[in-house]
Amino acid sequence: MNTPFGIANLWLEGDMITRFVAIALLTCSIVTWVILLSRFWELRNLRKLKPELDQFWRATSIEQGLQSFSNPTLNPYYQIAKSASSASVHHQSQASNHRELLQTLNYSEWMARSIKNGIDTMAASLQKGLTFLGSTGATAPFIGLFGTVWGIYHALVSISSSGSAQIDQVAGPIGEALIMTALGLAVAIPAVLGFNAINRANKLFIADLNRFGNDLLAYFVTGARVKSGE
Repeated sequence: MNTPFGIANLWLEGDMITRFVAIALLTCSIVTWVILLSRFWELRNLRKLKPELDQFWRATSIEQGLQSFSNPTLNPYYQIAKSASSASVHHQSQASNHRELLQTLNYSEWMARSIKNGIDTMAASLQKGLTFLGSTGATAPFIGLFGTVWGIYHALVSISSSGSAQIDQVAGPIGEALIMTALGLAVAIPAVLGFNAINRANKLFIADLNRFGNDLLAYFVTGARVKSGE
């Protein structure tokens, strides 16, 4: 049985504001799922890199260890180790009359700050997309609710102008307007769940980076090989 009500009719009969709300929710939903799928895929690939740490610590030199990492441009372990190696060379190669920035930092402090900066850079890159997910999860229900309120108002105005307020003529347009609230929740729920899941995965991965950074610091300061996780 065909019905004059539904999402299609909501779009056809709605005004500019109703359509704008629908487009906004649809756009937020598409961007949310793109972020979720890309970030989960990225985290999956990052977890695959962790076994390479064993090969790194088995190397006989930092240069050989760096060569054991795959995909250097996207590997955070490589980036941190490379920046630490460059910082070590930079500190040790400075002539005494060109050490203005290093005079207040000994080698251990310099390396600790350099490694921390590298980890912070990687941590910042892991946060991409989270702001949008958090904002979408917080605002999408209210956007949908606004669409519902506006749709009910629009429906009541149409009903009052027709001079008839029978239940079948009221329930349809109002129920149709409630679709906006449902759409808002459909957009917000995946965004909130995805935000929490990605945020937790980021914290676990950053903890791994911090452990790797501590091992690197011990290696550069003491000269001893330290196995990851010890």
